[in-house]
Amino acid sequence: MPAAATGSAPAPVNPRSRVLIASLMGTTIEFYDFYIYATAAVLVFPKLFFPSSDPTTALLSSFAVFGAAMVARPIGAIFFGHLGDRLGRKKTLVVSLLTMGIATFLIGVLPTYAQAGWVATALLVLMRLAQGFALGGEWSGAALVATENAPRGKRALYGTFPQLGAPLGFIIGNGLFLIIGALLPSTAGADPTQPSEAFASWGWRIPFLFSAVMVAIGLWVRSRLVESTVFAKTREAGKVRKLPLATVVQGHWKQLILGTFIMLATYVLFYLMTTFSLSYGRAAKDADVPGLGYSYTTFVLMMIFGVLFFAVFTLVSGPLADKYGRRATLIWITAAIVVFGLVWVPLIGLGTLGVVLWLVLGFTLMGMTFGPMGALLPELFPTSVRYTGSGISYNVSSILGAAVAPFIAVALWEAGDGSPWLVGVYLSAMAVLTLIALLLGKETKDVSLDEGEAAPADADEDTRAAVASSAP
Repeated sequence: MPAAATGSAPAPVNPRSRVLIASLMGTTIEFYDFYIYATAAVLVFPKLFFPSSDPTTALLSSFAVFGAAMVARPIGAIFFGHLGDRLGRKKTLVVSLLTMGIATFLIGVLPTYAQAGWVATALLVLMRLAQGFALGGEWSGAALVATENAPRGKRALYGTFPQLGAPLGFIIGNGLFLIIGALLPSTAGADPTQPSEAFASWGWRIPFLFSAVMVAIGLWVRSRLVESTVFAKTREAGKVRKLPLATVVQGHWKQLILGTFIMLATYVLFYLMTTFSLSYGRAAKDADVPGLGYSYTTFVLMMIFGVLFFAVFTLVSGPLADKYGRRATLIWITAAIVVFGLVWVPLIGLGTLGVVLWLVLGFTLMGMTFGPMGALLPELFPTSVRYTGSGISYNVSSILGAAVAPFIAVALWEAGDGSPWLVGVYLSAMAVLTLIALLLGKETKDVSLDEGEAAPADADEDTRAAVASSAP
């Protein structure tokens, strides 16, 4: 019987280059948007949106709004996960990227507290929540595009490409801030740890407005994707779920919990190295809560050098996870993170060389732990609930790790009278929780991403009808 008559005509397949670029481009934009907010949250938002006589209070308020987006992320994961598991990965990814781009652009045109009072602060919170909501569906969709289109034996390698967006977004975002800072330098005699008046007035807005250009490119790339074969097979087999959230909570709650805690150390390390370190590195040595006293430009250049190792070892982690397994690779890396958290003070005490080594080691471990997550979290769940399951694990972990990490770190930094030793201990403790989750979990390297053929009891009528009509 002809293929057309049986409904078995081969579906279009995404070229590998298109898969890798689409997954990389979206997460690069995603992390770019989050990094420029994190940078502005340290540099200018405390003064522009959270006026306070106490600089530490203003900084904590700014970080609180930074963390508020993490609370919105699981909600976004549920919403976009439902769309992704019901309608497909492509359409959902386009909507999430567009939502993120609009929110980021609007931050660039917001009035400040001096211009609009608490209305300005409320609008900033609203846009930040929109960013978090969009991000809740962005990462898991990008990871699924990469892994569901990966050739046999290279799923972890392909899964590192959406992860690579993190260091690239950091370099682009902070590089742009550096260029603007160089073009708008502080006046002679001004505090080198603080941005210039022109930068604080309007220069900080440029990176947010520039995001519109990146989003336009990302939308063009993603619009050329076709649906993954894995999801197409699931839809043809009638395994699309009416309520993916209910299915994943009822049938895969253990994977949700394990995935959340497996990701925990990664999140804590990620935001300590990118957000807390910027505050600590720029704080004056004679401040009430002393820091390292570097100028903004100097410290960001040091961070960018460290992030290069983040990028390299993200890619290195893929082949290692494909060869030795995701679980085995991450157990060793997480144990190294435990040790790393305990040697912060000795490293930083070595001076500038020690600070650079601290950044390099932290970002190297970040790449090694972040890279395999692009494959591991999706592999925990079947295709019919993979978008929802991986997204919830990834984003609930963002609350436990990323949402509170900068806030806790500042409080511990203050409690340590300017020493970050308690912050390092906090990182080690979170890594121990991740290590326990990994030891309780199972290896997923050889898990198939395809599902069976029969339609489930909760499949919708349209899906069942499609299966019946496609039967020979």
